Amino acid sequence: MGIFLIVITFIVGSAGCGPISIEIRDWHDLDAVRDNMRGSYILMNDLDSTTAGYEELASAAANEGKGWQPVGGIAVNDGFVGSFDGQGYEIHDLFINRPDESYVGLFGLVEAGGTIENVGIVNGNVIGYDSVGGLVGKNEGTVRSSYACGNVTGDLGVGSLVGVNGGTVANSYSSGRVIGRDDIGGLVGENEGTVSNSYSVGTVSGNDFIGNLVGVNGGTVSNSYTSGSVNGSDFVGGLVGRNEGTVSKCYSMGSVAGNEYAGGLVGQNLYGVVSNSVWDTQTSGQATSDGGIGKTTAEMMDIDTFTGATWDIVAISNSGDRNTGYVWNIVDDVAYPFLSWQPV
Repeated sequence: MGIFLIVITFIVGSAGCGPISIEIRDWHDLDAVRDNMRGSYILMNDLDSTTAGYEELASAAANEGKGWQPVGGIAVNDGFVGSFDGQGYEIHDLFINRPDESYVGLFGLVEAGGTIENVGIVNGNVIGYDSVGGLVGKNEGTVRSSYACGNVTGDLGVGSLVGVNGGTVANSYSSGRVIGRDDIGGLVGENEGTVSNSYSVGTVSGNDFIGNLVGVNGGTVSNSYTSGSVNGSDFVGGLVGRNEGTVSKCYSMGSVAGNEYAGGLVGQNLYGVVSNSVWDTQTSGQATSDGGIGKTTAEMMDIDTFTGATWDIVAISNSGDRNTGYVWNIVDDVAYPFLSWQPV
């Protein structure tokens, strides 16, 4: 009787039997993501104007002057539903000039189930019409531990990181310039999902519904802050331009300029809830807000202001320290609170 030995070989990823991650090393690799929107991807190095494929795919000369073609669009089942892990690397010099298009960003549309994490967009120049963001135009999935530093311009639903969010944005930040007409935010233009543990330090300008973190909030914003400036016509807030959802344990300290419904924290609170949140009446130039409690600069640096509002906060010795056992850290009587995950 013969004995047959059958050998079955399994190809396993780094996580055992999980999916194998596809490595991205240049702009050609990044462009190929659109060919498999359910794939698992990892960025292996920074991408910039010197990386292979830039001139063809992401420069001002690419695609007849339109620059990068966003991954994922408005067609049914055309969104990214895979995973993209930047592993702490950055994507530099992204250029997009599509002023008549919607869902504009490195990723145009991330659908439910899709995840973008651990990546930075640096020195980007992004122009679109509706749902415009440096990293994601419209997010229905998860964006976390990511940031955007650059210029983003659009008409509606414009944010430095995400244009329109119906999913989750967490542990992320922005520091750039955002310009638009309505529903414009430093981090997210329009939020119908969740924004948490995030901050914005950039400048924002537009017409109506302008906020340094979120332009219009119909979802939840929590444990977040802003320190940049915001300028608009009506419904302008240091944190949120118009709030129709929930804002909790947030603060704003940047300057706010507007006409009607201009507030240090919230421009207009329309049937929403604002709790345990404050703004600096001195640095904002605003004595009032449609939600929140105004504080002096000294009070904003006093831990008692926040422990009294049940924040998860602890005092540390200097700004270079971190106590990640708490959401917030503060150098008492010296500086404003900051998120414990923030880079030193």
